[in-house]
Amino acid sequence: MATKSEIEYQILELKSDYIRQQGDIEKIESTGHHEQLEKAEQRLTDMENELALLNKQLQELQ
Repeated sequence: MATKSEIEYQILELKSDYIRQQGDIEKIESTGHHEQLEKAEQRLTDMENELALLNKQLQELQ
């Protein structure tokens, strides 16, 4: 099992990736590439699920 600091670091990385992905989605929306948009939105959903899991793990350590 990961340590508290490792989980916190993973959360920070994931949040940074999430923000970057949102920016990418805005660019994709402006170009009208719908198939890429669906994949990008799925990646956001996956990140949200991973973030929820990490937050749960962090809470269990406290």
